[in-house]
Amino acid sequence: MTLSIQGKTAIVTGAGRGIGRSIAQYFVERGANVVFADGDEAALDKSVLDFGADNPQVRRFAGNMAERLSIANLLSTTLDAFDRVDILVNAHRMVKPSDALNTDVDTLDEMLRQNLLAGLRLTQFVAKRMIKQAEESPDEPQTGAIVNISAMAADRPAPTLLGYSIASAALEQATKGMALVLAPHRIRVNGVRFGSVMSHELQTELKEQPELRQQVINGTPMGRIAAADELSETVHYLCSEGARFVTGQILTVDGGRSLLDPVAAQLA
Repeated sequence: MTLSIQGKTAIVTGAGRGIGRSIAQYFVERGANVVFADGDEAALDKSVLDFGADNPQVRRFAGNMAERLSIANLLSTTLDAFDRVDILVNAHRMVKPSDALNTDVDTLDEMLRQNLLAGLRLTQFVAKRMIKQAEESPDEPQTGAIVNISAMAADRPAPTLLGYSIASAALEQATKGMALVLAPHRIRVNGVRFGSVMSHELQTELKEQPELRQQVINGTPMGRIAAADELSETVHYLCSEGARFVTGQILTVDGGRSLLDPVAAQLA
């Protein structure tokens, strides 16, 4: 089994901070060409700082991932720099409080646009390029790998995260649908659902509510919060030749948290 992504070209959205940043940096360290994409230009600058301004493996792209023009420009930036795209990781996420009774429709619409439709539209753009590459290289066993990042909220909706939960569940269904459509072109589409991983959002919450750390640990059978790099390793596997027969799957990385009964977890 080979896990090498050396020389591959990847687009990673949400690369300005947290999990997206970790994945993008992890890929560069393993020899991939990576386009760091995010809506926050200052955060992007921090993400690529360690690699130097002139690193030939790294490009940055600042833009709203929910806008069609930004997505088209992102793909153009990638092709201008590296002439192809082999990997797409949709790690861009927006988390806003929302509940079933009091949240206005505009907030839910924004959550769906940012957390579902943005990734789906970018996948369509990138997949068309990957299909063209597949036609040009009929003997290659794999011509593209796409990974969507979702969360436990897809399966276990939180009372205050209605929009995020709906968008996460829909993204997982879209992952499976795209996997079926793209399989004949040798393009694989998978998802990674995470929980008890040190995302940017969890880090922020722990600063505001220090007591939450122990609650998360108590609700995680493996008894700790995972570093973002541990999620990056799973994404790396799914993008490598080692997963060449894996498509349409949602891998859960949560230290066993989803195995627990929610009530039992609170009493632990």
